[in-house]
Amino acid sequence: MASEIRDVKLAPGGAMKIAWVKNHCDLLRTLEEEFSKSKPFTGKKIALSVHLEAKTAYLCKVLKAGGAEMYVTGSNPLSTQDDVAAALVADGLEVHAWHGCTAEEYDAHIRAVLSVGPNIIIDDGGDLVHMMHTEFKDLIADVIGGCEETTTGILRLEAMNRDGRLLFPMVKVNNAQCKHFFDNRYGTGQSVWDGINRTTNLIVAGKTVVVAGYGWCGKGVAMRAKGLGAKVIVTEIDPVKAIEAVMDGFEVMPMKQAAALGDFFVTVTGCDKVIDEEDFVEMKDGAILCNAGHFDCEIDMAGLRRMAVSSAELRHNITGYTLPNGKTLAVLGEGRLVNLACGDGHPAEIMDMSFAIQALSAKYLVEHGTELKTKLIDVPEEVDREVAVRKLAFLGKEIDVLTPEQEKYLNS
Repeated sequence: MASEIRDVKLAPGGAMKIAWVKNHCDLLRTLEEEFSKSKPFTGKKIALSVHLEAKTAYLCKVLKAGGAEMYVTGSNPLSTQDDVAAALVADGLEVHAWHGCTAEEYDAHIRAVLSVGPNIIIDDGGDLVHMMHTEFKDLIADVIGGCEETTTGILRLEAMNRDGRLLFPMVKVNNAQCKHFFDNRYGTGQSVWDGINRTTNLIVAGKTVVVAGYGWCGKGVAMRAKGLGAKVIVTEIDPVKAIEAVMDGFEVMPMKQAAALGDFFVTVTGCDKVIDEEDFVEMKDGAILCNAGHFDCEIDMAGLRRMAVSSAELRHNITGYTLPNGKTLAVLGEGRLVNLACGDGHPAEIMDMSFAIQALSAKYLVEHGTELKTKLIDVPEEVDREVAVRKLAFLGKEIDVLTPEQEKYLNS
């Protein structure tokens, strides 16, 4: 099947972006060299649906260097960069994606990469796995397994697994220590504010930021907001995480109370309708809302559109919704993932670690997939440690090593 992209003539710009990423991804660069020699994916088809920008593109090239036939699409209509997609096609990969695709086009792109009969699935949010189980059950016998990149996707996989509907092994890449400690906290923390700041061009210092959710991503968003000089309020449903937020120096209260206080709102929970119609009417005129969760349901956009008396583009990627009470709320990136809908996503050095785990987990599935007894598995500890050891070496850092006597003591 031929690739479906906007314009292959955009490839030079995309190639430049990928080259920049490669120069800052030490782990992936060494894996590319190793995979080029060992060819662990020879004869294997890999279907990949991850936010299609330069860092993801370089992961695709690393897997291709390892012998894989790559079939690539995006995991969010607003995060696909058309010049990057074109660069991959120019390099011989099959890509089905373009920026701003409709819901129907998005599904068609996923359908296209699954119809080839993949052996490995690399997913971000669970859409590939979901469609594989609903529309392509006849091809599941050829699937060795897959890897899931994000919290939302793992929640979907856990639900499928509980119901006995997950039919092949999936590695919970998001739960690896070298993923959520760094990607979710430092990557999300920086990239969310990159997206907000470049889109709004407004000061953060002195304002009140409401962060919904204090998981690893929420911790990063709150930490960076504090660093920018904001007063930070955290909303939570987990009492332990709420206490942690208090101990970290943040105000904690229900969204119903925080709604009237916030200047910026960032949702990062993986749940739906975290900010709803009751909250909208309590907000300040000019309050800025954005979402850092995978799907565009955390802010009740359907409810906001329904109750608004009018809407207008206030600035590129900012839509203003005027409510019956006369107040206007500004939503960034249509309520989609703000760090990619309004920015370039996580820093390259952070995704270097996450995508190294993806690549090594895919390699692990090829080598051990037939031995796996459960359908939902953790990243093997040796993979997590290998990434950490390699990253430390690139950073020029050394750590202590236990002596035989110390090992004996700890094991006694």
